[in-house]
Amino acid sequence: MDLDQHLAERIRDLRKARGYTLERLAELSEVSRSMISLIERGETSPTAAVLNKLADALHVTLASLFSGEFSVAPASPLARAADQQVWTDPETGYKRRHLSPSGFPSPIDLVEIVFPPGKSVAFDQVSRHVVTHQQVWIMEGEMQITANEKTWRLRSGDCLAMTVGERVVFKNPTRKPARYVLALTSASPARRL
Repeated sequence: MDLDQHLAERIRDLRKARGYTLERLAELSEVSRSMISLIERGETSPTAAVLNKLADALHVTLASLFSGEFSVAPASPLARAADQQVWTDPETGYKRRHLSPSGFPSPIDLVEIVFPPGKSVAFDQVSRHVVTHQQVWIMEGEMQITANEKTWRLRSGDCLAMTVGERVVFKNPTRKPARYVLALTSASPARRL
């Protein structure tokens, strides 16, 4: 199955499972109803920022939108390189490879990113329905990451651990592509009484 088609079905299925109308998901995510409709019909490829807003409104992580069954094969603890799904953000051109085995239960997701020079992407959220912990390990190049109102400049070999807050900005300030691995784990925040 095509990854854009998978995203369309995954978002539609999650929306329906939560009993949300298109209007309700638009209200919760601050993504227009017409954009969500286009995404669910597979008529547009959403940006990473839009996918992040939809994921939060659906109470899942961004990584989980990319995971799930892409085929009828049984879940396996092995993800062969040839079977790993690759998605390209239409706005920035960054490439995202989902490394973790699809459909296999694990609290950790691994993602490889190749980030173009001079580009940036901001993940903004009004509220976090899912608490995400992530570590960013720079394999090649440099990245500037701003999270929780603090900015770090990471170079090859550096690793940054963080809890994703209301705004996270990934930026490649150089003239060369950067390649890094994200390790993510998440949990629903504790409900207040």
